[in-house]
Amino acid sequence: MVATKVQKKKGKRKVKKQRRSFFRRIPSYLLWSLIAVVAAIYIFSFYKMFVSPYSFRWKAMYGDEVYPAGTVRGIDISHYQEEIDWDLLRNATLKDAPLMFIFVKATEGTNLLDENFIQNFYYARQSAIMRGAYHYFKPQSSVEQQARFFCRHVILEDEDLPPVLDVEEDGGLSKPQLQKAVLEWLKIVETHYGVKPILYCSYSYRRDILTAKEFDDYPLWIANYYVDKLAYKGSWKFWQHTDYGRISGIKGHVDVNLFNGTREQLKNMSIGNNRKADFEED
Repeated sequence: MVATKVQKKKGKRKVKKQRRSFFRRIPSYLLWSLIAVVAAIYIFSFYKMFVSPYSFRWKAMYGDEVYPAGTVRGIDISHYQEEIDWDLLRNATLKDAPLMFIFVKATEGTNLLDENFIQNFYYARQSAIMRGAYHYFKPQSSVEQQARFFCRHVILEDEDLPPVLDVEEDGGLSKPQLQKAVLEWLKIVETHYGVKPILYCSYSYRRDILTAKEFDDYPLWIANYYVDKLAYKGSWKFWQHTDYGRISGIKGHVDVNLFNGTREQLKNMSIGNNRKADFEED
């Protein structure tokens, strides 16, 4: 037994010596080159998996927002922005472009009126910034009650943007049920205001759920964050490209949007011009 243990120890020493001699035989420059290649592969893999997908968000979080090309920019606000300094906001810029439009949260579900809607909507008008109002859709609640609730609280005037439906949840509904519910709200509100509402949703929601051709008839406001190019290939009017924007007059972060067109085209979307265009087409 003793001899066997000694033999085993000698055998282990030989293996270790062989390993050492093997690495000693490799030229140092080649060994370091091999280490460098392995390190580079590791760093590249780490960047592709963990850094690249979130780089735009990290830049935005630390004050270096990445804005897509364009000059007609706007924001959307709610009570989450708390008290706004409208004297600063009316003269504020986004990436060296003036603030052209503001979407204001008005209602949610069947009975929730945003606590800052009235003052935000009023001051947007007083600040000569094109304004719009949106409803946050709750699929599990009565569609008709939601539509009537929005119409009752939101008075849109000429030069205002069309009403907006913000769709983000599924409420446990199936795809056909969701499509039917969203279309019902859009049609009720369109009848009330005489213009086609704007439809807001994420890129994935539009791609996977709101796929019916009927939705192509409504101006699209699409959310697709932290990318230098919009993934959606269809027609769109507004692109919400970040929720980490900053602007004078608002203390925290704010959603920033780009209009797909010129200032004149944005004005042509307003209530008065929109109705006039529909009349001329008829």
